[in-house]
Amino acid sequence: MTRRLENRIAAVIGGGSGMGRAICHRLAAEGAFVYVADLNGGAAKTVTEEILAEGGEAQAEEVNAASVADLRALFDRIGKQHGRLHILHNQVGMPGPAGIEVSEEDWQRNMDVNVKSAFYGATLGYELLKRSEGKGSITFTASTSALIGSPYSPIYSLTKGAVVAFTRAMALYAAADGIRANVICPGSVETPMLAQFFGREPGADVADLMSGFIANIPLGRAAQPAEIASVVAFLASDDAAMVTGVTIPVDGGLVAK
Repeated sequence: MTRRLENRIAAVIGGGSGMGRAICHRLAAEGAFVYVADLNGGAAKTVTEEILAEGGEAQAEEVNAASVADLRALFDRIGKQHGRLHILHNQVGMPGPAGIEVSEEDWQRNMDVNVKSAFYGATLGYELLKRSEGKGSITFTASTSALIGSPYSPIYSLTKGAVVAFTRAMALYAAADGIRANVICPGSVETPMLAQFFGREPGADVADLMSGFIANIPLGRAAQPAEIASVVAFLASDDAAMVTGVTIPVDGGLVAK
């Protein structure tokens, strides 16, 4: 494993499971000190203990990413402990309800989890990223549904599409401060959340829907979390020093069809 991120400070918001867990492991393996932030404090602690057992450096943080107070407190702690932040990755997200009959409560919850968390995570962490001496990297996880539309959940495409547009704007805003902003758009990924994307409708045959969708992926399979993590690590490193404002599908060729 290369050590491209030696002596860098990273925060992964939504790092307690699935893709977020894999991203925390990869950043730590490449030398970063990783704040593992998650709504599930126990999951954040478990990932942190795994990283420490592997010889990496990490700290668990219980954070509600839809809470401005929680996010501000997280960045305050990072500032007091390290004085700067090099890598900020927002992994937080939830699958939206099926169809277009969405209650106001569900609409607001989807906006809070998928959009509010991205906006306030990036903006509240911005001053710490400015102190990274031109090494600042913000990355977001959106979805291929932001690029090609979801026939299952239009609100999911709405919220993830907003993250893609926000990333482009942040890249332009932050360039003068030496901070880059990029977004990845995974397709199907082998995580515990995958089945939820196909089980929105009552009585849905989840296994059949999943297999049918995956059959349409040109590479013929879902991605592994580690394959998503490798792209985030690249974007956080000096290897991507001239990459900003970019949307990268990590989807086995789905968007290219």
